[in-house]
Amino acid sequence: MTRNTKINLMLLAAVAALAVLPLALGLGDHKKEPFTGSDSEAETAITELKPDYEPWFSPLYEPPSGEIESALFALQAALGTGVLAYYFGLRRGRRQGERRALERETDSALSGAAAKSAAERD
Repeated sequence: MTRNTKINLMLLAAVAALAVLPLALGLGDHKKEPFTGSDSEAETAITELKPDYEPWFSPLYEPPSGEIESALFALQAALGTGVLAYYFGLRRGRRQGERRALERETDSALSGAAAKSAAERD
């Protein structure tokens, strides 16, 4: 196995552990909604600490349901992932293109030098 394959397998195992461990250990079982977002957790904590607190502003758009909010979040995550994947793919493609161009230059220089030495021998 190559070094990159080992690293990829270790990263995959770490991601799987991060996804499965909270469920397996029962984290959040004592809550009504165990895996809510940090925004709602903060709102709950603030209202418990200071019940008369009023927010400074309200959101520009409030989705009508939690499913739509989740879908918009997933869309945002997918778009961000697509942009990052495009960027890294572009960088890798450029690096490979530069490497191939350098190899072609060295090959042509070597073949030119070989042809020149053969002509000098004649």
